[in-house]
Amino acid sequence: MSADPPRTDLPRVVLPRVDLPRVDLHSHAGRCFLAGLPAGHPLVTALGAASVADALRAARAAGMTALCLSVVADFAVLRPDPATGLRAVRDFRSGEAYGDYQRQLAGIREAVAAAGAEVATSPADLDRAGRDGRTALLLGCEGGDFLEGDLRRLEEARAAGLTVLTLVHYRVSEIGDVQTEAPVHDGLSRLGRDVVAECNRLGIVIDCAHASFATTMAVLEASSQPVIISHGQLGYPGTTHPRLMTAAHAAAVAEAGGLIGAWPCGITSGSLADFGTEIIRLTEAVGADRVALGTDLDGNYRPVLTSYDQLPDLAALLQDRGLAPDRVHQILGGNALSLLNGILSSSMAGGNPGGLMSNAVGVALGELEHVQDDHDGHDQAEQGFGQAAGGVPVDGRGRDPGQAHGEDG
Repeated sequence: MSADPPRTDLPRVVLPRVDLPRVDLHSHAGRCFLAGLPAGHPLVTALGAASVADALRAARAAGMTALCLSVVADFAVLRPDPATGLRAVRDFRSGEAYGDYQRQLAGIREAVAAAGAEVATSPADLDRAGRDGRTALLLGCEGGDFLEGDLRRLEEARAAGLTVLTLVHYRVSEIGDVQTEAPVHDGLSRLGRDVVAECNRLGIVIDCAHASFATTMAVLEASSQPVIISHGQLGYPGTTHPRLMTAAHAAAVAEAGGLIGAWPCGITSGSLADFGTEIIRLTEAVGADRVALGTDLDGNYRPVLTSYDQLPDLAALLQDRGLAPDRVHQILGGNALSLLNGILSSSMAGGNPGGLMSNAVGVALGELEHVQDDHDGHDQAEQGFGQAAGGVPVDGRGRDPGQAHGEDG
């Protein structure tokens, strides 16, 4: 697809740096999921070693206010798949999910220290980093697999700096159903509801990216805090890709006070201008105050945004399309900062026993009756960690790892 012709009748307004928060709700910058792997590991041989410290320095040089570096909890069992892009091909061995989570977390922390950065866990940390001109690093985890059914690990994770939890990823875990596999739990499981409640108690941001429609609706019913979809995009009439959302899906999250992180993936965009169009579509569906940025950097499918240095160009594109400068800066950072500050400040404060059910959730729940689960024959490969067409992972320079996803992956 191509973007509509840009408008040229609007004046370009450049705001001072203090008014330009830039926040990425979902990033794998520097291929952080490889952090901590030994030099001889097949993935390191194929993709190159993780370069998280360099990526963090680049983010700071680009003026990023904050970014969420995400561990991938089911990484050890994922392999390329022609229908979904990535799929869990075996069960975890005992303790494997937790061990690989710890490996990634330790590697990221080492890189953060090497870059002279800090992990932010509170609004005060975010504010201090902004005042000091540093980039605040938030720790996230894509998938709750590392819990291995033990809720106590959430409190341990929060103490270790985790502030964002993507409930599910590609593997169908004990928590809930995912977009790319047939349903097992009819949405959110009983354990999943307990995880939501504990995240609310601890001040952990709940992320419903990769969660099925039914799972997301159940999370909204259960949560006393707003939730995010850290990286997602709207579908088009007639499209069947499982990772794309309906407008009702996005609106339900937004009307419960949450955010949709616009996702610069090759499923819907072939250029940065196309991505601008997709952001505009999101603002039309949920409002500009409910849209944020989730780049999936260094882990995306055919990305059209590969560096934070492209954000000034994206801001200009959005303004040329008719968005006011203050709206642009909301989308690229202000909305995310507001939500993060609100949820992180609620740590240990408890929450309402009920959820944040809105009218939009009710409408969306009604749509569940009309959703047909078709998990076979998808024409496009799902996004993965830098995948090429057909679901084959590549690194940031487009190289095919070939046999890298073998027994040791």
